Amino acid sequence: MARKVILDLDTGIDDALALAYALGSEELELIGVTGTYGNVLVEDGVRNALAILELFGRTDVPVFAGPGHARARDSFEVLEISAFIHGVNGIGEAVLDDATRAVEDTPAVDFLIESVERYGDDLVIVPTGPSTTIAAAIEASDHFADNAHIVMMGGALTVPGNVSAWAEANVNQDPEATDILFRRAKDVTMIGLDVTLQTLLTTAETAKWEALGTRGGDFLAAATNYYIKAYETTAPHLGGCGLHDPLAVAVAIDPSLVTLLDINMKTDTEGPTRGRTIGDETRLNDPVKTAHVAVAVDAPRFLAEFMDRLTAVAASTD
Repeated sequence: MARKVILDLDTGIDDALALAYALGSEELELIGVTGTYGNVLVEDGVRNALAILELFGRTDVPVFAGPGHARARDSFEVLEISAFIHGVNGIGEAVLDDATRAVEDTPAVDFLIESVERYGDDLVIVPTGPSTTIAAAIEASDHFADNAHIVMMGGALTVPGNVSAWAEANVNQDPEATDILFRRAKDVTMIGLDVTLQTLLTTAETAKWEALGTRGGDFLAAATNYYIKAYETTAPHLGGCGLHDPLAVAVAIDPSLVTLLDINMKTDTEGPTRGRTIGDETRLNDPVKTAHVAVAVDAPRFLAEFMDRLTAVAASTD
């Protein structure tokens, strides 16, 4: 039986690819998408999610809006580098019609809490943006904190960050929220830059989507080619774009794709290392490890599965 999944997305390009990966995975039943900020404003992210779901014929999947900014701030503005990497519209300036339906009235935090209460171990939550919405659910519900299974994209343990020498972009948006997540959630798997920057896509792969001649293939190719082009400027040494968010979805299905280090984690919230994700020295000898950090990945196997699943999803559109 398929495991239920909720994706918490700040729907930029790799979030869109993660959403398509989930839709193309028979091991998962996508029961909802919650929207956060980061690559785009919340309202733009949920707009993108609704449009992508409609493109791929999944208007049955509800979309919920989460908090619009970090807990320590009063507002949020998209960073210039985010707009450069993901485009002003968040999806590489690829053109998608607005969905014919709207975001749900229920707040994202309420939906997350109710879903964990209803489905328990049959549900996995995959946040691919700042931890703000997840931390709010943890603070609002001890049951959520104790029972939610979370596979997050964010952080960096063995490699530098991508917005500072220490901080990864998602964590950097709301370090306090990620610290709450690490300290209070009982089951967190961290898929960070340690592994996601080993999963690279090039235009050789996107050409296969273009060749399909479908709306889905054209969208995935256009958005991803924009992403690849941005990487040529921001990280020319890589030779492609990192599949950050899709890898988190893949690990939610198959943890054997990565090697996990069991370690209790914390996030630095003050000083020059603000946003650093690192082992919590005060819980170093605690026999119970609540976090599991990916430190190696079977990139060839993941990339093969990624292309199979997204190509099938793209081919399913007209």
